Amino acid sequence: MPELGTRLRMPRIDLLNGQSFDPAQTAGQPLLIYWWSSTCPFCALQSPSMDALWREQKSKGLKMVALSIDRKPEEVSAYLAKRGYTFPVAWASPAWRLAFPKPKGLPITLLVGRDGRLRLAEKGQMFAEDVQAIAQLLD
Repeated sequence: MPELGTRLRMPRIDLLNGQSFDPAQTAGQPLLIYWWSSTCPFCALQSPSMDALWREQKSKGLKMVALSIDRKPEEVSAYLAKRGYTFPVAWASPAWRLAFPKPKGLPITLLVGRDGRLRLAEKGQMFAEDVQAIAQLLD
């Protein structure tokens, strides 16, 4: 896991909705990075809370990218459509992960503060109240 206070260098990535996510465009805004998989049972429990946080906080400046490590992007798109999640999702291909390696475990939740430094690094399932508490770290 990256250390709190460090700066992350995440490369640009294409989102499944056809747009792209450029971390440089998040300067001065909090950025939530969520590593997950559609086959991860702990992610399945945490993702509804992540989507709720996204819906509540995006109008307040929160930026987010959910990085799926599923084998195929089509599997991810089908999973998202079935569950109605709205958070921005990218398929983190094995080639892309060479530039931005995933920490061990799933789910992984990282929060980069407005100052560009890591404020939160959690490995494993977060409960709904823990995900909601992220909102307190956004200022």
